Amino acid sequence: MSTIAIVGAGPKLGRAIARTFGTHGFDVALIARNQAKLDALAGELTADGITAAAFPADVLDRDALTQALTDAAAKFGDIDVLEYSPGRVELPTLTTPTATEPAHVDVEMNFQLYGAIAATQAVLPTMRKAGSGTLLYTTGAGSIDPVPQVGNVNAAAAALRNWAINLHKELDGTGIQAAHVGIDVSIGTPVVPGFPTAQPEEISPTYWDLHTTKRDQAETVFSG
Repeated sequence: MSTIAIVGAGPKLGRAIARTFGTHGFDVALIARNQAKLDALAGELTADGITAAAFPADVLDRDALTQALTDAAAKFGDIDVLEYSPGRVELPTLTTPTATEPAHVDVEMNFQLYGAIAATQAVLPTMRKAGSGTLLYTTGAGSIDPVPQVGNVNAAAAALRNWAINLHKELDGTGIQAAHVGIDVSIGTPVVPGFPTAQPEEISPTYWDLHTTKRDQAETVFSG
């Protein structure tokens, strides 16, 4: 049996990815901060015939995140796929490039890049031993084509994108796939009128493709 760990599991994209992999026989480890919401999501998946369990952790707490992934591996077996897309309880402080202070970027770097690195370090050793595995990292498309209004967020997302693509290069030939997924749409409901929108179930097959048939790709941008 294979296992996917979804860091930032929530009711939209996380749930859709869980169902996509779960219907292909994967056990699903759900990781996010809120125990009650994770339990509810695990219950939904279980009702659909998918084996899932909750492992609460905050990505800003490196030790807790590592422990959650360790606990998931203890329950289901080694993590075969890691998907990292931490969700937000509330919107971050947004700054344009000229208004950005180092602290504005530091908060985002902790949330996006440093959390991804910690999660990767928790699962990569066993992937190396197995000679197989998949590491997937999600950002908005601002990591590729930045928008001034969210300069600090885009800077950190771009750092995660750079690191993920570089990780793909380093792991080439090891049997381990690493890739970045850029989401260039609003998920579920439009952020602003006229902005492209897609449902989570339309996006989640992208992750399955990177795990199965597109293992040579370092990046996919979903634009609907």
